[in-house]
This record gives sequence, C-alpha cells and structure tokens, in this order.
Amino acid sequence: MIRALTLPLLASAMLMSVSACQMPGEDLKANVYSADQVNSRQAAKVIQILAVLPAQVEVDNSANRRTAQLASGVFGAVAGGFLGGGLAHRNVLATGAVGALGGGALGAAGGSFVPETVLVGGVSITYVDEGHTFNSAQVGKACEFIPGRALVIETSPTTTRVQPNASCPVTTKA
Repeated sequence: MIRALTLPLLASAMLMSVSACQMPGEDLKANVYSADQVNSRQAAKVIQILAVLPAQVEVDNSANRRTAQLASGVFGAVAGGFLGGGLAHRNVLATGAVGALGGGALGAAGGSFVPETVLVGGVSITYVDEGHTFNSAQVGKACEFIPGRALVIETSPTTTRVQPNASCPVTTKA
C-alpha cells in the first residue's frame, strides 16, 4: 500500500516543483530592481515617448532548464527504482538500483529539452531626450506604455529603464 501511494505523491511533488519555475525575463522589467540598486542614487529624467512597438526579447532560461533536469532526473530515478524493483523476481535490490540509475539518466536527459533561452514579450520604445531620438527595448507589455511623457532611469551610461507610463486593463473573470 505504501509503495502504491509513494509514486503518485512523488509525481505530484515533482510537478509542483517544476511549475514553481520563475517566468524568464520577469527580473528584466523596468520596474524590477536588484538589491544593490535599492537605496542607491540613479539619474532620472522626463522623456517624450514617440512610439511603442511590440518586440520579442531573448532571455536566459538556464535556471529553469537546470530545475527541469534535476526534477526529471529525480522523478526518473524514483520511478525507475519502483518499476525495476517491482518487475524483479529474484534480486529486487539490484534490479531496483539499475532501474533507478537508468530512470534518473533518462529523466535528466528529458529535462535537457527545456531551452537555454526563450523569447518573452517586450516593447521597443522610441523616445526623444534633449533633442536626440533614442530607442530602448524593454521586457514588458505594450499596454504599459503610451506616447507622451515618461520617466527614464539611467542605471549606467548605456543602460536605461523606461518606466511604464500607463496601466494595462484589468480583466475580470466572469
């Protein structure tokens, strides 16, 4: 009975851990700051947004890939151990161990199918700053930006964060 319950419980735990993966690119949004940027002075100025165009931003997904490999490997090892041990007639321990090794290797290989980079939604913002026209690609939604005045924060001489100057409509579930 315990053996019959263990595999479904482990499968549930694995699915929960994989589903807890962070959405790639969320940490790159203009309104997300790292710990070393909090309470630090950064240059800011008002700009004039001329155009907001949809864009795709390629972001690192290696953390989710490693999580998937680990979770798949552990799940494969447990499942392989149970299946190998359950199918054995004489040497349950040896067959279970071989099943666990094989299942773990196959599971980890399966987790490798998660791509190292993914495309996330973004915007290409064209703006005027002190008479010069610039463009800045940002992770975010087009509905968060509109032509008009906005705040840009310069985190380095070449890195800008155009702050959202609009809100996306809130959808309610019927």
